[in-house]
Amino acid sequence: MTKNLLLDIAILLALAVLGVVAYKLAPLLQPKTDIVLPLSSCNLNHNPCVATLPDGGQMEFSIEPRPIPALRPLQLQASFRGSAVRRVEVDLAGTAMKMGYNRPLLAAQAGNSARFTGQASLPVCITGSMEWEATVLVDDGKALVAVPFRFVSGN
Repeated sequence: MTKNLLLDIAILLALAVLGVVAYKLAPLLQPKTDIVLPLSSCNLNHNPCVATLPDGGQMEFSIEPRPIPALRPLQLQASFRGSAVRRVEVDLAGTAMKMGYNRPLLAAQAGNSARFTGQASLPVCITGSMEWEATVLVDDGKALVAVPFRFVSGN
């Protein structure tokens, strides 16, 4: 009887630890943003997209090559005019299917604090094409702004 009791306690303890770890890691999957801009109607598969930020500045965001493929290296670029930006990340998430954590940090370019670049890749979807949301997370030191764009990738 004591073996069963110890096993039950061990299972409950493992579940409690798992719950605490999930609670602590949850903000990584859904960042707490201060401002979320409306979804842009711009198509990243055709051209760079421009968004006006809450401070009045503009951000131009692009993903290359176009059209955006799966399983190939992608070049991400965000350029800013009229805004001082400290950090830029791009959260790439499937809209219909969770494809795992994919949030590259873009690096400020030497000598140009208004241009951030980085690399990413998209996993392949077994159904062929897939709709993605690229949410550019812009930290200006005062607020974290989320700028969402949608696009479709194919094999």
